[in-house]
Amino acid sequence: MIFVQALQSLGLPYGVAWFLSQAIVILLLTVSLLLMLAYILLFDRKVWAAVQMRRGPNVVGAFGLLQSFADFIKFALKEVIIPAGANKGVFLLAPILSVTLALSAWAVVPLDDGWVVADINVGILYLFAISSLGVYGIIMGGWASNSKYAFLGSLRSAAQMVSYEVSIGFILITVLLFAGSLNLSAIVRAQGPDIRGWFAFSPLFPMFVLFFISALAETNRPPFDLPEAESELVAGFMVEYSSTPYLLFMVAEYLNIVLMCTMMSILFFGGWLPPIDVAPFNLIPGVLWLIVKVWVFFFLFAMVKAIVPRYRYDQLMRIGWKVFLPISLAWVVLTAGWVLVFRGVT
Repeated sequence: MIFVQALQSLGLPYGVAWFLSQAIVILLLTVSLLLMLAYILLFDRKVWAAVQMRRGPNVVGAFGLLQSFADFIKFALKEVIIPAGANKGVFLLAPILSVTLALSAWAVVPLDDGWVVADINVGILYLFAISSLGVYGIIMGGWASNSKYAFLGSLRSAAQMVSYEVSIGFILITVLLFAGSLNLSAIVRAQGPDIRGWFAFSPLFPMFVLFFISALAETNRPPFDLPEAESELVAGFMVEYSSTPYLLFMVAEYLNIVLMCTMMSILFFGGWLPPIDVAPFNLIPGVLWLIVKVWVFFFLFAMVKAIVPRYRYDQLMRIGWKVFLPISLAWVVLTAGWVLVFRGVT
């Protein structure tokens, strides 16, 4: 609304002012996310190096702070190599589709009270639809490469993502039963005013644990990075990609990782809410609280990558279908009973 009023003061009609304000907000959000990704990637490498008692990137810029930007320039200036037998159109479209969908998911994510591009009442369903469509970019990339290794990697990744989306769906239902809304901002407000109302410290704590592990599998993070499995598939569906198309796939992957960390913060840890609703905690902007929570969860992601060995593919599928699915389904029933008994029917 601030941008709309400022543009209207310049004499622009409301429709034009609203369109330009939305474009400005989307541009600011996109640039902020990409800058955050640069330092999250550096943080990921630093954590991994610290666990292995190495220094990690420390040459480009002070303490290696410009390493991610150097890597970006390297990828952007490299030659794009397309295999001779590849379907060139689909080959180049796949990474563009993946990064576009990864960015589109952020349209409904509230960064603070009122800080959201589209505060729609079905935000959870929107995110679920976008995450389902993300599978297509991976399948297209593997198929268009005209390589058996890439195609097998894309099939593995698609099966893995679809399998864990089922359990994530049931986990989301338990949160919706507690919050009583599909709107992400309303879910955060339902956990107020402080840590006492956060869903992680309620009967939903087991669902947070399942969501965390499912998020690792959904984003192909170790120990569930089976689509890359170097010993069998070389590098998964991205094996034939190089330069900017490869960079776009990596940007999409890390955008999805940060999105999962943000969703854990919003669904279970109060989003932008402070842990204690007293000064000076409630004087800190909510967006900073959300960023702190996202970095904490990403640190956990990085630690899992550094210390947990990779699972076999059959173990991954067994956990998803024979453990997580029945537990999450049973918890939906238990949560519905809890809400009915202790909160009554509204």
